[in-house]
Amino acid sequence: MKAAHVPSQRPRDAKLLVVDSQGGLRHAPRAELAGFLQPGDVLVANDAATLPASLSGLHARTGQSIEVRLAGRRSLAVDDVREFTAIVFGAGDFHTRTEDRALPPELRAGDVLRLGPLTATVLRLLDHPRLIALRFEGVVDDIWAGIARHGKPIQYAHVGEPLALWDVWTRVAALPVAFEPPSAGFVIDWRLLSALKARGVVFATLTHAAGISSTGDEVLDRRLPLDEPYHLPAATVRAVTQARQRGGRVIALGTTVARALEHAASRPGGLRAGEGLADQRLGPQTQLRVVDGIVSGTHEPGTSHFELLRAFTSDAVLYRATDALERQGYLTHEFGDSVLIEREPAKVALAA
Repeated sequence: MKAAHVPSQRPRDAKLLVVDSQGGLRHAPRAELAGFLQPGDVLVANDAATLPASLSGLHARTGQSIEVRLAGRRSLAVDDVREFTAIVFGAGDFHTRTEDRALPPELRAGDVLRLGPLTATVLRLLDHPRLIALRFEGVVDDIWAGIARHGKPIQYAHVGEPLALWDVWTRVAALPVAFEPPSAGFVIDWRLLSALKARGVVFATLTHAAGISSTGDEVLDRRLPLDEPYHLPAATVRAVTQARQRGGRVIALGTTVARALEHAASRPGGLRAGEGLADQRLGPQTQLRVVDGIVSGTHEPGTSHFELLRAFTSDAVLYRATDALERQGYLTHEFGDSVLIEREPAKVALAA
């Protein structure tokens, strides 16, 4: 599929492919999304704001240029900002395709990384020359300030102009914890929220640290998504519970929302408010417990996001949908078009 190369969150001509629970396909303007939801449904969005998680600098031992892309941390806590999982590239920037980026200089535990005003130490390699655990030096406020002033949004070559931070924040962005934008939420604006309310659809949010979408390495990409912390508010739990009690559906606005809700629902005691660390992967063998449908970008086969969509419908339907997307000229990646996939009956867990 063709990549969306302009950082426009809500283009007037954005498309929506609706895949119903029986495998039927329907094309529509994305502006009509609310009309495909039912009174009594709840639409849950990820309100995470996106960090400027790309940090350029030097590998102190060799003096070589590097780019560090922050990719994970243990919690959403504001003061838990010292230790991260990160992807490291050699010299270059987003203008080079991620797959073609040079490896970093050989990294070792104890290596110092000079990243603008920040200094970090490599704690260990994580079984790959690009994947490390690092620790920033200094006090929490200085680390946040260094990331804010020196960092840039993680970016890929299909968007040619440098992204500003506001390009990657949704209209409901709150706590800055996402490493890449929860881009399904780019559809949100006041018009959509008004249409949802008029139709009797409840809107709710959770906070999930959306991770990176590509490392440029096939082996490393197979480890995606990494573990991702989330917070599930009590108000959202109530909205989901009430929707199910009245026969409504739970629709996830994005793959991160689906992952967080399904992880929370799988824990002892079921869906409860609080913190969690999504360490599972949704895929064709998943029996969904709580999510009845998903609004997502258009994803190509072989990507981690496409694998998650296999939890909602059969491969035959997904590949037929992919063919339809290509024939109709849908755009992919974060500023592209969208799909709404209703869960097939066979994909629900017996205990749900």
